[in-house]
Amino acid sequence: MSSRTLPLLFINLGGEMLYILDQRLRAQNIPADKAKKVMNDIITTMFNKKFLEELFKPQELYSKKALRTVFDRLAHASIMRLNQASMDKLYDLMTMAFKYQVLLCPRPKDILLVSFNHMDAIKDFVKDTPSILSQVDETYRQLIEIYTPLSSGEFQLIRQTLLIFFQDMHIRVSIFLKDKVQNSNGRFVLPTSGPVPHGTQIPGLIRIFSCTGEEVSRLQFSNGGNYTSALREGSLEMFGDRVIKLGTNIMNTPEGGNVNVHVAIVCNQVNTAPNPLAKEELNLLARLMGGLEVKKPGNTESGFRVNLFATDEEEEEALISRPDELSYGVINIQATKDQQANAELAKIMGEFTEAEDQSPHASSKGDDLLAMMDGL
Repeated sequence: MSSRTLPLLFINLGGEMLYILDQRLRAQNIPADKAKKVMNDIITTMFNKKFLEELFKPQELYSKKALRTVFDRLAHASIMRLNQASMDKLYDLMTMAFKYQVLLCPRPKDILLVSFNHMDAIKDFVKDTPSILSQVDETYRQLIEIYTPLSSGEFQLIRQTLLIFFQDMHIRVSIFLKDKVQNSNGRFVLPTSGPVPHGTQIPGLIRIFSCTGEEVSRLQFSNGGNYTSALREGSLEMFGDRVIKLGTNIMNTPEGGNVNVHVAIVCNQVNTAPNPLAKEELNLLARLMGGLEVKKPGNTESGFRVNLFATDEEEEEALISRPDELSYGVINIQATKDQQANAELAKIMGEFTEAEDQSPHASSKGDDLLAMMDGL
């Protein structure tokens, strides 16, 4: 697995989350000052310096549950609150939108252009707040410094890692179903038309060369699609035309005001084998979430709830009817900023492991806790 995938996954999912929340805040007529505060607080937390330092360290991609825990905390970094059903729907929309973008990338390197489209949108959300804007600009610089020198092979590894992460997720989204880019089973339909990747030619011609390098003949064949010449290459600078539209806001559609998510019942085999990275994941989460402080509404600042469904009844029904195999089982980890707490978490984890080794007939409660952590 690629060790440089996690920051791109986080930034792109975060961008999709902000698109959706911005749309819902508008749809629910949340006062402009409160809506702006929510977006500013989430982006401030998302681009926290210590948080990003941990995120950008080379590391393997962690489980869906671990990543979901981070986004659950991030979504509640302000005065806004989401019920579990709405949080589930938010995460489903985020992941399926980005999965579709990864599948459609003309070439693996264009995943970076998709990321920059998300970064451009995030920057626009905080364009009137210089202090937050500087945090976003610093992340731009890190992305340019770390990712622009990577080879095509390294970007291919990143793309494959992302596709492996998403491969068992088949949530149906009404916009995708309506546009016929998603089948009724939740799988995407890849187009056989449009511009070919930059640096390539329209398929349909075979050229045969002699041993001296001279072209001796040509053969035509049907490519089975409706392809056009490649567009110019998108800019990987902090300011520039990205050319491709992947990573821009799909909520800006007539149907975007009421995006429905349909749960596709797809049976996937669940791997119940213990995950050897479980302890490392918990330690990572402790470090990451040290910068993800959830703000609790005070006396002068009343919180409010955002519902991603049309009505409260729909939200409640979605929570009840959601299949167990699509439940993320979020684990609430209380972590603080200081390293002493992180070390304490590691120590406690070590004690759990030792206790399991020494007491094979431990209580069912202890077994459940260990199983929970192994299942991350």
